[in-house]
Amino acid sequence: MTANPFRWSFRARCLLGAATCALLICYALYTQLVGGLLPCPLCIFQRIAFAALGVVLLAAGLHAPRGTAGRRAWGVLALLPALLGIGIAGRHVWLQGLPPEQVPMCGPGLDFLMEAMPITSVIRTVLTGSGECANVDWTFLGLSMPAWSLAWFVLLALWVLATMFPAVARGARR
Repeated sequence: MTANPFRWSFRARCLLGAATCALLICYALYTQLVGGLLPCPLCIFQRIAFAALGVVLLAAGLHAPRGTAGRRAWGVLALLPALLGIGIAGRHVWLQGLPPEQVPMCGPGLDFLMEAMPITSVIRTVLTGSGECANVDWTFLGLSMPAWSLAWFVLLALWVLATMFPAVARGARR
């Protein structure tokens, strides 16, 4: 039987996931500050989801519970922002795929919304999407930034499942 090179500790897996989230946010900030790409409201919400996932993974890695129950509790906490990110990024990709005549009108900026509305209305308005969210200003290998975010959220959710619910991950491989 050969040794598995990916048999890392729970702590190492969580910290790698947290570092991945931090790097993704750093790249988004780089494209904004150096590349001049201004994020739309859905992009900002995706950043928040990456940050929340990163914080949960960092806390789980620092805590590193030995028991299955503790790891599963961290897993549930980590899956919440990962699934939320999948939903937000999926909505964003859907908006970008709409025909031009079906794209919603551009709305006010997130700063204005935060000043003018309660937070629940802001969230509902942003998730509805607006015209600026349908613009594709950046691509890599034919995928827009929201499509890459969606792919990363899915990969990170699978990473969380494999790390914090190993019996489920082993059962899926059979």
